[in-house]
Amino acid sequence: MQQQMDASSRAAPPPVPTASDRKRQAANAARAMEDSDDEPEQLQFKVILLGDGAVGKTSIAMRFTEDHFAKQYKQTIGVDFFIKRLVLPGEVHAALQIWDIGGQTIGGKMIGNYIYGADAVLLCYDITNYESFQNLEDWYRLVQRTFQGVGDTMPRVTLIGNKTDLNHMRMVKVEKHNLFADENDMYSCFMSAKTGDNVDQCFFRVAADLSGVTLTKPEIEVASKIVTAQIVNHPLEDESDASQTKNHNETAANRSKGSGCVVQ
Repeated sequence: MQQQMDASSRAAPPPVPTASDRKRQAANAARAMEDSDDEPEQLQFKVILLGDGAVGKTSIAMRFTEDHFAKQYKQTIGVDFFIKRLVLPGEVHAALQIWDIGGQTIGGKMIGNYIYGADAVLLCYDITNYESFQNLEDWYRLVQRTFQGVGDTMPRVTLIGNKTDLNHMRMVKVEKHNLFADENDMYSCFMSAKTGDNVDQCFFRVAADLSGVTLTKPEIEVASKIVTAQIVNHPLEDESDASQTKNHNETAANRSKGSGCVVQ
């Protein structure tokens, strides 16, 4: 009797997996391995924006990362950070860590720490402000001093002429821009953070160069932002304003008839 109770109290042996069970387990394991392999490797690069205050560095960073332009100017104190992830041709994933460095930090103690370790530098100036262009020599010397002091190779440097939407107020000639870029072996770019013109294309080139990806012309064009003109709707005159304008025009016309000026 005791032997029968002991036998009945023993746990039943686990069921032997069938062939279909083994196939399902193998498929799940293979799927888990594929999921881990599918996670793309993401390259990370530090990109810093340098230049005088009010040249549009923050606007450039916000336009690229958030596709937004703030109409009110807000001075950057110290440094602000932005990040943008891109998928380059060939399924190359890159993350740009953008350091927006305030213009007043040029004489600060921390500026060398901000610059150190940068993979790319965007030297920015306002095309309507010649002084902001002249001061780029000081900003560039800071970059050289930072990297040469530790024996590191110079980062990729791009000369940025911002505010091309104000081209009619340009104070820095294109020839001056190109000469400065050529003399210092820099890349060159013009853009407008306000309209977004050429912003994405510039950063896309930076990411591709740092990642070792060669871009074709169609791929560069795809990265370009299509800029549309802004239409301003002026308020229409009400009837009283329109009648006053009409009477004023008629009076002016009568006066011109009575007293003319003839140039011979």
